[in-house]
Amino acid sequence: MSLLEKDPKAPKSWLGTLPVTSRYTYGLAGERFFRALKDEGRIYGTRCSRCNHLYVPAVSFCERCLGELDEWIDVGLIGEVHTYTLLYQNYDGTPRQSPELIAFVRMGDGGIVHRLAEVSPDNLKIGMRVMAVLKSQEERKGSIQDILYFKPA
Repeated sequence: MSLLEKDPKAPKSWLGTLPVTSRYTYGLAGERFFRALKDEGRIYGTRCSRCNHLYVPAVSFCERCLGELDEWIDVGLIGEVHTYTLLYQNYDGTPRQSPELIAFVRMGDGGIVHRLAEVSPDNLKIGMRVMAVLKSQEERKGSIQDILYFKPA
């Protein structure tokens, strides 16, 4: 039977809990990126010497030329606001007491989508330099949430 054919014995619906488990892995570049964020408090990118493109967050292969990337660059903790939005609702659809600022922070030729804090929407500008505020070393777990937020630099 091919993937496009339906199994006539397959259940039409499933009652109860689905017995599915999965484990997300960061991959080789993601593992190194998040380990550096956790252990060193640094944000790294990878540079393609052929395309002169700096990927942030770091990746293993250039999406342009498919070359393997092994040049790791510490891009620092400062980036600039490329675009932003205000969230007026929580994830469950309930209204927020105050809007939350979310921005795409450009770093290298890529960037990170994250929270902005310590700035009011009225004072926020495209191109504003912002700096990552990290959790304390003891609290970091090796995820994007090790960055608490970005604030004006």
